[in-house]
Amino acid sequence: MREFGTTIFAEMSALAVRTESINLGQGFPDTEGPQGLLDAATAAINGGVNQYPPGRGMAELRAAVAEQRAARYGLTLDPDTQVLPTVGATEGIASALLGLVDAGDEVIVFEPYYDSYAAAIALARGVRRPVTLRPREGRFTFDPDELRAAVSPRTRAVLINSPHNPTGTVFTRAELETVAALCREHDLIAISDEVYEYLTYDGTEHIPVASLPGMEERTVTLSSAGKTFSVTGWKVGWAMGPEPLVAAVASVKQFLTYSANGAYQVAVAHALRTELDWVAGLRASLEGKRDRLVAGLEKAGFTVFRPAGTYFVQADIRPLGYSDGLELAMALPERAGVVAVPSQVFYDDTDAGRPFVRFACCKRDEVIDAAMDRLARLRG
Repeated sequence: MREFGTTIFAEMSALAVRTESINLGQGFPDTEGPQGLLDAATAAINGGVNQYPPGRGMAELRAAVAEQRAARYGLTLDPDTQVLPTVGATEGIASALLGLVDAGDEVIVFEPYYDSYAAAIALARGVRRPVTLRPREGRFTFDPDELRAAVSPRTRAVLINSPHNPTGTVFTRAELETVAALCREHDLIAISDEVYEYLTYDGTEHIPVASLPGMEERTVTLSSAGKTFSVTGWKVGWAMGPEPLVAAVASVKQFLTYSANGAYQVAVAHALRTELDWVAGLRASLEGKRDRLVAGLEKAGFTVFRPAGTYFVQADIRPLGYSDGLELAMALPERAGVVAVPSQVFYDDTDAGRPFVRFACCKRDEVIDAAMDRLARLRG
């Protein structure tokens, strides 16, 4: 773990506090989730759900997740053996890598990648093989030939994230079919991070890789309540997939946290069954916030990639005369009173990410507007 220091999110959020800047770096909303969800958690706590939940998670949540997957995607899961609540999707991803990757196994990961991926692969003593997402026709995507070239006899898994943080790309069916074909051909496991599954824009469809032919039996999918219901601090996630793979995840998870958040699990089960109209409203609201942020960044002089999903907008700094995103991100609080995240920290190929910074749109409109007013100073 020597190469991994403090996460960029902690570093930039601390910088925001120190400089009294508007924090558009770390991706957490500044409004609350649905009242019904909050009330359900309060009722569970007051009702005595305060001790260790079962190691395999609360039955209510496992059942609700299975119902959600069937209703939304037509995927059938046994809630007793194929759904595992985790402490956020981050623990689920780490447990999947630790449980399924042996020392020396290679894991293909699309960069830029969420920073915990690299750390979890390292903890598993695996070897990461990045495939770079590059701008093409206004969105970030991969070269199929580069993906195929990344596969070797040591490849064990492909780690997928769609909707993708930090680029905002939602992989198309054709892109996912390319990944799936390689998994089938080389007998690879897919580990699919889908925490933004409900947060796609402009009618863009989220397609679970497990729903593609031949993939259900070789895919571990991770999702969570944090992004779906705007309760990122609750850290309630879940792993889903075929029984043998989920059992491998559980074998690790039991020695990391064993169990956590029983009352929150009960509340999230309630929300999955009753609060999806609220989620639809959240998606529409975030689409408007995305548009607001994109317009403001373009007015400030950035080249902006309009995301099809997630909390994030990727911006190219070169039209403003800058060339290094890390350098600009560290200077932005003093120059403009705004914090963003430099995208290059999510790349092995740092040159590929150097021109980009990431802004979060999951803030109140007035916060976005104030930040855009401050960023207008850059152009001046």
